[in-house]
Amino acid sequence: MKKNYPVPAGYLERNIEIKKSRFIARVAPVGSRDEVKKWLEIAHKDHPDARHICWAYQIGRPGSAAEAGMNDDGEPSGTAGKPILSVIQHKDMGDVLVMVIRYFGGIKLGAGGLVRAYAGAAESVLSEVGRIVQKPVGAVNITMGFADEQPLRHWCDVHSAELDSIGYSALVSARVLVPEDKMDAFTAFCEAHKLDYRFET
Repeated sequence: MKKNYPVPAGYLERNIEIKKSRFIARVAPVGSRDEVKKWLEIAHKDHPDARHICWAYQIGRPGSAAEAGMNDDGEPSGTAGKPILSVIQHKDMGDVLVMVIRYFGGIKLGAGGLVRAYAGAAESVLSEVGRIVQKPVGAVNITMGFADEQPLRHWCDVHSAELDSIGYSALVSARVLVPEDKMDAFTAFCEAHKLDYRFET
């Protein structure tokens, strides 16, 4: 990762009403499609009677080959997910999910009205959510003995590194995301514990 980028500081919810339809906008930080799925499950559980739960997300650094997705959830094609995603991209934010939950108020808004409503709902929550800058990290692949796993986990907790994945066979293999400013310390840790490590390029 060669560039810092802002991500949502946490979860936030805002409500707007347009022609008696209620739009509940939620923003949440996400790092994977599995996390997107979990937040959507929560939204459906919280609002089982909502007419639509539309959403868009962008994972990774904005303006790059970031992974993005969107869903109109029954609204006319292009009137909900796309305007939400456009607002996310305009805000230049990564690792973000915006959901807009709609309760229909009986008055049709038309395609243009829907686009404005969903974009407005996304804007209302994204303009208020706090931002934190994602520190650049490097990925390191580790091969180690079983006794080394706990010291590695402890090092990650202390130094804000992330154990991205771990696998078990005759040895333990792990992929660790290390903040670039901690990379020298991590290299020293691996050498002190005689861990086999390889940097991803």
